[in-house]
Amino acid sequence: MRQQLKKTIAATALGAILMPIVAACGGQPTAEAPTQPAPEATTAPVAPAPGTQGSPAPGTQANAGNVTDLIGSNPSLSTLSSVINEADLSNTLGEGGPYTVFAPSDQAFAALPAETRERLLREENRQLLRQILTYHVVPGSLTANQLQPGQVQTQAGNSVNVQVDGQQVRVNEARVIQPDLQASNGVVHIVDRIILPPNVNL
Repeated sequence: MRQQLKKTIAATALGAILMPIVAACGGQPTAEAPTQPAPEATTAPVAPAPGTQGSPAPGTQANAGNVTDLIGSNPSLSTLSSVINEADLSNTLGEGGPYTVFAPSDQAFAALPAETRERLLREENRQLLRQILTYHVVPGSLTANQLQPGQVQTQAGNSVNVQVDGQQVRVNEARVIQPDLQASNGVVHIVDRIILPPNVNL
């Protein structure tokens, strides 16, 4: 009887020890939480970067500023830009207008003898330099196809003779080699030689 009691006590104690272990090890099956499908990624519309909306299409030229800015930014007109500054005409061509400018290229200035270029830049010849430069400027904004043959009054007070032959435009003896550079206050046509007012001999 005593022996049977000992076995019963031992079995009870062993059960008390094993019960927590079984529970800890997952003796009872556990139900898995249902897996929810991940929400679909949505892409928000991308707004254009500031300043890009309404940008010019490839191949078009953005506005290059006023006439002075356009001449200063054109690599073919660096000498003209320099003499415009020397003649104190930057503000006039930058703020006034509209103007049509027949702009001598760097090669046109290079065709002058070095001593002539030097003489034009002297202080005592400042008025002559202004007279020559303003002889390249006519009032209004005239593209190449708007230029009509005949005499056109310049800002210098004298007239130039415009000749139109098909697509070719000449102003006195100068030939337009690059037309229709648009500025905010006019248009620039690059010419291949300096246009001299009457009675000016360099």
